[in-house]
Amino acid sequence: MSKSHPEATSGPSAPVGQIETELGVPIPGIILPPEQWARTALKKLPSEGPLDFEALFGRRAPLVLDIGCGNGRFVLASALARPELNHLGIDILPVVIRYATRRANQRGLHYVRFAVCGGKEFLERYVPPHSVAEIHVYHPQPYSDMQKKERRLVTPAFLALVHRSLVPDGLLVLQTDNPAYWRYMAAVVPRMFEFHPHHGPWPDAPQGRTRREIMARRMGLRIFRAWARPRQDLDEAQLRHLVAEMPPPLFDATPPPRRKKRR
Repeated sequence: MSKSHPEATSGPSAPVGQIETELGVPIPGIILPPEQWARTALKKLPSEGPLDFEALFGRRAPLVLDIGCGNGRFVLASALARPELNHLGIDILPVVIRYATRRANQRGLHYVRFAVCGGKEFLERYVPPHSVAEIHVYHPQPYSDMQKKERRLVTPAFLALVHRSLVPDGLLVLQTDNPAYWRYMAAVVPRMFEFHPHHGPWPDAPQGRTRREIMARRMGLRIFRAWARPRQDLDEAQLRHLVAEMPPPLFDATPPPRRKKRR
């Protein structure tokens, strides 16, 4: 989730049949004629859950959930590459959801939905147990201001909710460019998941799966990536014990100073 607004470098929407770009990188898909557009916005979530995903998408299919989806770049690419899956992106910032919705609508992605909601709240309130095939978390805000550390997304309680939400062989994908956040995730995630660091860009998106990744790569920042699957030897009581036992994310997220180039 990036604080920067995801304005496309091409300005307004490109003409029908053309490809938009952002930061010089093509946005997945092409704009279709208006009669082929979809409606992907969940304008108002119910006050109580859980959601009926089959009714929401109009079909039964594995669900991919992108938490902190930003302007939707990953959701667009994944939905275009894997149309047999349902995709849902959420973010706390309405402005980025507006961009994501517009782009998905114009690409006719009928099995995509976007909503404004926080990640922990969404999992806790709206997701039935063992109902999600994949959960993706790209570049969650590290909040370098320690007074805002309680806003950090990846916590023991959040990970327990992810564990509960995923199907038994489900997939969790994590990515950050903040070294302290990575060290924390690498320390706590293996307590609940089989944790596998991934070295190098994801094969499907060598220039970056998200806007933030593209920006971080251009700034010369190191990208930390991992995928994980729920440990099957943990029951609900053990997960609750781990939540109480594991440390909260109290790390100092201040990025290290950049090295000055020698003349």
